Amino acid sequence: MTKDHLVNDEIRAREVRLIGADGEQLGITPFREAMQIAVDANLDLVNVAPTAKPPVCRIMDYGKYRYEMQKKEKEARKNQKVVDLKEVRFSATIDEHDFQTKLRNVVKFLNEGDKVKCSVRFRGREITHASIGQKVLERVATECEAICNVERRPKLEGRSMIMILTPKS
Repeated sequence: MTKDHLVNDEIRAREVRLIGADGEQLGITPFREAMQIAVDANLDLVNVAPTAKPPVCRIMDYGKYRYEMQKKEKEARKNQKVVDLKEVRFSATIDEHDFQTKLRNVVKFLNEGDKVKCSVRFRGREITHASIGQKVLERVATECEAICNVERRPKLEGRSMIMILTPKS
């Protein structure tokens, strides 16, 4: 882990704006005096705003502060949801039961909070009837419209027609 604050003797300033251990402003003091106050309190002098003129330093237990920050970062990482992009492939000549099975998968992925990429792959001469594939994708969109938004309308890319659905928040 890289250190993001200058601590104690690493600070290179003649005078600092000092904030006490309980958060009160102690005003602008010479660095040596600020350092002595921190040592007397058995705490660290931490530069919290190095770009300010004069730099702002705070008297605190730096080890405890770093530990608290690491705990907060870990908690934030634990709570974030990574949105995956799941793909469900249909064919232009899909039968009703197969369509319902794949539609169930689309609904399941959307309910889990993932984006879904629905695609229709055209084989051979099917590409000449791209409108059939577009009808399949539009049917998926209408069946799922209660739980999703269409992020990208059906669009032909090479031999595939692709549509992206996102869950409603």
